[in-house]
Amino acid sequence: MYVEDQDTFLNAVCQVNADDYAPQQLLQAIKTIESRLGRQKTIEKGPRNVDLDILLHRNTTFDEENLSVPHKLMLEREFVLRPLCDLIPNETLPAGINPGTFRDHLAILPPSVPPLSSSIPIHPTLPPLTPLSSTRPTHVMAILNLTPDSFSDGGIHPSEPSSLLPTIRSMIVSGATILDLGGQSTRPNAEEVSPDEELSRILPTIQLIRSMPEFANIALSVDTYRASVAAAAITAGANIINDVSAGTSDPEMLPTAARLGCTIILMHMRGTPATMTKLTSYPEGLLPTVASELQARVHAAEKVGIFRWRIILDPGIGFAKNQAQNLELLRGLGELRELEGLHGFPWLVGASRKGFIGKITGVKEASQRVWGTAATVTAAIQGGADVVRVHDVKEMAQVAKMADAIWRV
Repeated sequence: MYVEDQDTFLNAVCQVNADDYAPQQLLQAIKTIESRLGRQKTIEKGPRNVDLDILLHRNTTFDEENLSVPHKLMLEREFVLRPLCDLIPNETLPAGINPGTFRDHLAILPPSVPPLSSSIPIHPTLPPLTPLSSTRPTHVMAILNLTPDSFSDGGIHPSEPSSLLPTIRSMIVSGATILDLGGQSTRPNAEEVSPDEELSRILPTIQLIRSMPEFANIALSVDTYRASVAAAAITAGANIINDVSAGTSDPEMLPTAARLGCTIILMHMRGTPATMTKLTSYPEGLLPTVASELQARVHAAEKVGIFRWRIILDPGIGFAKNQAQNLELLRGLGELRELEGLHGFPWLVGASRKGFIGKITGVKEASQRVWGTAATVTAAIQGGADVVRVHDVKEMAQVAKMADAIWRV
């Protein structure tokens, strides 16, 4: 029996190198950790402020009065099996104990009400992203390009940070919960600027926003593929790294994100902005290939110490995809989210004003592609996007609210 009248709690499963510890030694080690964290146990199988358990130890069994490994109750707890399946879904208990993979055991458990979800923080005072919650709201990420050459809005924002205040206020009032600041254009064949130039474009604005109490509850994302720029931006007050290269452009990006402990957006792209338009061949199929290539970036991130609950994925609309492939991604986002290794991650979709919208609608001027963008935002939300990245905040926030009312129930 369990105490069911409990506040919401977070649960995680970690795989650690404990080869030098026998089971009882490991138990004493985690009890020491609990004590240092101030554990206070008041009710058996009830609420406590911290609780560490040993689920598995190598591929062995161990049974004494104060410790049983594998954990005797692990297969009846969805809050254990679900995060365990993020790590080793196809593994089994030691031979002779409850046959079947951990994924098999999870599948036969009755679903929790309300459903359990992964939880990805974006800002200390904002609710986390909960991608498995059917009633979750869609976050609107407002694009604030501080570049002279971005494809749609390059050069329209003043270089003096204080002059941006009306724009920032308007974005927030209109419904943005995240501002995405960029100082380096990633449009095809964009000219690359130096890290110092990129920082000179974004840091003053980050510092200004963070100096103003009225913006305290807005999350800031820095759109960069450079580790040094990301580190300076996070130190100045940004919360999220948005890397279109998923750490492939700068080998220091993923270790830097791990050290900073911040949330990072990993986007699918091939090559660079200068070469990506020639890298649109997916002979094994678009969705499975995007999935496998994103999985590789997730594994690379985890390998250097980025926690799974600090990762947001982006299918990369318009990056190494042609028009038909962009449409296939929007059409198949729900399927992509469920492919092997990608379940439980939150997704960002950014199709705002992109070229394929102009080609389909016949609207040449990027800033006028509002209606076409609205259709892509609706499709993204229907497919399960947690964040939509947009230029036209007021209009797309309304679209997101309507789409949420239809599908997030």
